[in-house]
Amino acid sequence: MILDLKLVGGRFATMDAGRPAASCVGVWGGRIVGLDDEVADLSARRVVDLGGAVVLPGFVDAHNHLAWAGRASRTLDISGCASVAQVLELLHGASRSRWLEVAGYDHRVLDRPLTARDLDVVGPRVYVQDLSGHACVVSSDVLEMLPRNVLADVQRDAGGAPTGFLAEGAQTAARALMLPYSLADIASDVRLGALQCLREGVVLAAEAGVGEGLIGSSPLEVAAYQRAELPIRVQLMVSAGELREVRAHEADGVRRALPLGLRTGLGDEWLSVGALKLWTDGGMIARTAALTSPYLGVGGVGQWQDDPGVMRAAILDGHAAGWQLAVHAIGDRAIDFALDALARAQASVARPDARHRIEHCGLVRPDQLDRIAGLGVTPVVQPTFLWAYGDDYSAIMGPERAPWMYRGRAFLDRGVVVAGSSDRPVADGNPLRAIQFMVERRSRGGSAVGPDEALTVQEAISAYTLGAAYACRREDVLGSITAGKLADLVVLDADPRTSEVSAIGDIGVLATVVGGEFRHDPGGFAS
Repeated sequence: MILDLKLVGGRFATMDAGRPAASCVGVWGGRIVGLDDEVADLSARRVVDLGGAVVLPGFVDAHNHLAWAGRASRTLDISGCASVAQVLELLHGASRSRWLEVAGYDHRVLDRPLTARDLDVVGPRVYVQDLSGHACVVSSDVLEMLPRNVLADVQRDAGGAPTGFLAEGAQTAARALMLPYSLADIASDVRLGALQCLREGVVLAAEAGVGEGLIGSSPLEVAAYQRAELPIRVQLMVSAGELREVRAHEADGVRRALPLGLRTGLGDEWLSVGALKLWTDGGMIARTAALTSPYLGVGGVGQWQDDPGVMRAAILDGHAAGWQLAVHAIGDRAIDFALDALARAQASVARPDARHRIEHCGLVRPDQLDRIAGLGVTPVVQPTFLWAYGDDYSAIMGPERAPWMYRGRAFLDRGVVVAGSSDRPVADGNPLRAIQFMVERRSRGGSAVGPDEALTVQEAISAYTLGAAYACRREDVLGSITAGKLADLVVLDADPRTSEVSAIGDIGVLATVVGGEFRHDPGGFAS
């Protein structure tokens, strides 16, 4: 046998308990065929000496927004502004087409919230996306275009006039006025987002919502991913809004499905259909995550994304149709709802390896932990949220609830698989930054956030390799450096297991290898 590629001189941390370390890996046909002595005597068309660099399995980001991230990277960004005056100065000089789209709005860092009246001086059809993705601010003419039933429930000032701030369903209605984007634009944005992932060692990104709803950009959206020149592997979560009533045989027990019965698992190693995505509540940045007790300082207990009966029916129907479900639930009230609905779904149609997920699983009360374990649900967490926004989140949760946020140790102690993700571009997408937070549990400002939930470095790495691969039902081909799995690797300039914890997030990616190809190679190994 002649190998396509032999990697030598590396310090391979395999994440395979049966063979935790290696110094040589053989690749043929895009897959790992053996380690060390299994391939030492085999010739190869190409031999690459890694010069002692550390190699991990390529990272898996189980919840990502590639198209949104790509679009945000080429959209006017106001995240660096500290005042409304600075925002307006930036907007006045912006080029625009039919709409002026703006990214990076965060009311918490400005001197006051942005309003429709502010945007009116910039021009018509101004749409400012909140950092959370769950809200926006629009100009007055956009408010006038909204349906009356939507406008009836929007935020208003003391005089009763709409402020221009729209959250959840109202934001979706405003965004729909701009849509659809062209397939060419979406494909370009997807590639830009995927290249961001590639540079950070991510080899598989799960796109968390295509089609109808909060994230979708076109009714033809999947075609854009087929068009895009993907440098990494992509898994698509389809919005539950795409479910349609079907006249299936009564023995199938299917009430609603995607046309032709498409479901989780369709596709190949590069582009595949993953879970059915459902939203139950909002987000903490927008103060719309559904809580059982009010937010401190600002009041309110968040909100549902839709009527609870509608959301419950989507969970039951999606489960019955054979989908893996990815249920967005950030607040503890939303997690209660998700667990109740998932339990009811399993009671109706038993599927032992459904492997349903709760996306974010942001605020988990102690009494919810055993229920999550008992139902076999996988929490897909975003640790970097607490690194980036931990001080703010801790303030609005208070000292009792802050330790419950984006848990780690409590899940593992109950045998729950923890899957790492980023929710890019809501927060930094770098998996190493997230791994650092999972170990030290400190915000960017240095505050401890739930220190009892800390993991070891090995456990944190596992969340972004084996754990995330498991959540995406790809653990058979990703997550460890094991014979038979895809040759997807990340080459690092330092070993996170032996580095100072505070330095893990700054470890450099020397190369990202996908299918045995050096697709990102600042270290120059392939030259």
